[in-house]
Amino acid sequence: MDILGATLRICVDDLETTVPFYERLVGSPALRFERGGVQVAAVGCFLLMSGPEAELEVLRKVSATIAVSDVEEAHRVLTASGAQVLAGPVATPAGRNLIALHPDGTVYEYADRRAAEGA
Repeated sequence: MDILGATLRICVDDLETTVPFYERLVGSPALRFERGGVQVAAVGCFLLMSGPEAELEVLRKVSATIAVSDVEEAHRVLTASGAQVLAGPVATPAGRNLIALHPDGTVYEYADRRAAEGA
């Protein structure tokens, strides 16, 4: 499995006041989108999220997003290595992802940028 990088997931109270700091820190503008009622801003290796507390409570359980070249391959390697896949693989607007529980109790999202097959 090729791990290409990681994104730090940060839940914030106010996206509008937080994003400018990260844009200055990284030196590039945020890519903004919404998913499931949560407002998201991707800035460099940071993924800032703001929204309803019930949604954020779930998102806080995921430690980081790991970029991989192929989520299906990640699924095979993770399960063969003793991880439990909690959700996915599923298509997202940017590719595919899955959520996995590692044997140490840490939860990670694994994501690729491949279009869903048949889409």
